Amino acid sequence: MSNQENIQHVVDETMKEFGRIDILVNNSGTSWGAPALEMPLDKWDKVMDINLKAVFLFSQAVGKIMVEQRSGKIINIASIAGMGGQDPLVMDAIGYSTSKGAVITFTKDLAVKLAPYNVHVNAIAPGFFPTKMAKAILDYSGEKILERTPAGRFGSDDDMKGPALFLASDASDYVFGHVLAVDGGTSASVQ
Repeated sequence: MSNQENIQHVVDETMKEFGRIDILVNNSGTSWGAPALEMPLDKWDKVMDINLKAVFLFSQAVGKIMVEQRSGKIINIASIAGMGGQDPLVMDAIGYSTSKGAVITFTKDLAVKLAPYNVHVNAIAPGFFPTKMAKAILDYSGEKILERTPAGRFGSDDDMKGPALFLASDASDYVFGHVLAVDGGTSASVQ
């Protein structure tokens, strides 16, 4: 996911097959749980490469095509973890939170740069969903997370479909640089 040649190959093959790219969803992610002062550098680098560098490289390669087309939708998958500090009793993964915060800022900055070309760059910031990656966190602090989630439940696959469809469709043609939290109200509530 963070090898520029591999990414360019994917983009070239997509162009060869379809002749254009209308939508890019940057949905790669990994994490490493460790206290902030004990985070191993190699794990930090791995998280940054997959969560941030891959978003940059794919967006850069596809963005060039979309600018030439004068249209396109880039949807980055961030996280509400990137919107602020995380209680270490809930989630102690500073690399993940930092990388997703960077994805949020990257989204806003790239949106400003590509909006004149009718290229829409937005992000979805999911809350806690029962995924393979989130399993350890939910096993450890799921009850505490639910207490802080106004909707009183975790997200489901169905909860992501609508926001993704909206940002990929013409319905969002005047939306640039937005980060849509899909988190059951967690980011809206005062903790």
